[in-house]
Amino acid sequence: MSASTASVTTDDGLRFEFGKNWTHFLSTVDEAQIREAELSLKQTLQVQNLTGKSFLDVGSGSGLFSLAAKRLGARVHSFDYDPSSVACTRTLKERFFSGDDRWTVEHGSALDEDYVRSLGQFDVVYSWGVLHHTGNMYRALEMVALAVAPRGQLLVSIYNDQGVISDRWKALKKAYVKFPKPGKLAIALLTMGIVWLKYIPSDILHLKPLRTVNAWRSYYKQRGMSPWHDVVDWAGGYPFEVAKPENIFEFYRARNLRLQHLKTCGGGKGCNEYVFLREH
Repeated sequence: MSASTASVTTDDGLRFEFGKNWTHFLSTVDEAQIREAELSLKQTLQVQNLTGKSFLDVGSGSGLFSLAAKRLGARVHSFDYDPSSVACTRTLKERFFSGDDRWTVEHGSALDEDYVRSLGQFDVVYSWGVLHHTGNMYRALEMVALAVAPRGQLLVSIYNDQGVISDRWKALKKAYVKFPKPGKLAIALLTMGIVWLKYIPSDILHLKPLRTVNAWRSYYKQRGMSPWHDVVDWAGGYPFEVAKPENIFEFYRARNLRLQHLKTCGGGKGCNEYVFLREH
């Protein structure tokens, strides 16, 4: 699910408070989750470490992947539009790399061209589950490409376009943002039912009654994330845009970025993950 948001330009002015969710998540982060985040980066970027590399985390959210990149040896620059997310990232920096000038944390927007250009270019530009929450996804996709150095990699993940189903999810997310706390909790629980609990009858039928329960317990092995915080993020993640894999592929091919890696969500809900290489 999404990490955080980078900026918002919706006409209705509605926006999910990503940073508050990640503030709660931060209290759950442990060494096992950090190691899983490191492993996720190594596997996706097909590297053993990031020593000597520069790493830009666009929409750093909790700061977990900035921390993972730093522990893998990178010089890290993290930014987020959400002040609470910036605070989360700073908290992790202070906890693990206090005073380290090779990790910078700032408030900034992925839609602000002057800001993005001011950062320079990076060996790795990372934005997992962020740009579809900016309110102007294709501009954000354009902006992050500016920060990729020659021979650099761009890792983005974008929600899959399911047509009418995506439209329904968008309406539900918008309702979550508008509703008071009891309504928010109801939508989060409904989302949990749709995403998780619906599989339990099938588990019982196939004589594997704990399959979904065990998947919940081991969810941290998926990028070090938390299942409940991802449910809340999915329920409330508004603004919300989607794209088919071919749309993202063609968009970046026109900007001289070659697809290195693609991991789809199998046509369902969730994110398709892309790694692009700037060849020159």
